[in-house]
Amino acid sequence: MEFTGWRKSSRSIQNDNCVEVGFAPGHVGIRDTKLGADSPILSIDEKAFATFLTGVRDRWSDI
Repeated sequence: MEFTGWRKSSRSIQNDNCVEVGFAPGHVGIRDTKLGADSPILSIDEKAFATFLTGVRDRWSDI
C-alpha cells in the first residue's frame, strides 16, 4: 500500500520531532518525521482514525 499527501500538524513546531499522516484508499498512515520516508508506517482504517480525531477534538475542547 502506498501512502501519499504526507503532512504534519500546523501546530507542530518546525523540527523533526513530529508525526506525519499520509493517505491511501480507506487507510491513514502515520510515520515519524525523524525518519521521513524510511520510517515504518502504522496503517489505520480511515473510519477508526476519524473516530480517534473526534475523541481528541472533544477532549481538547473541554480544556
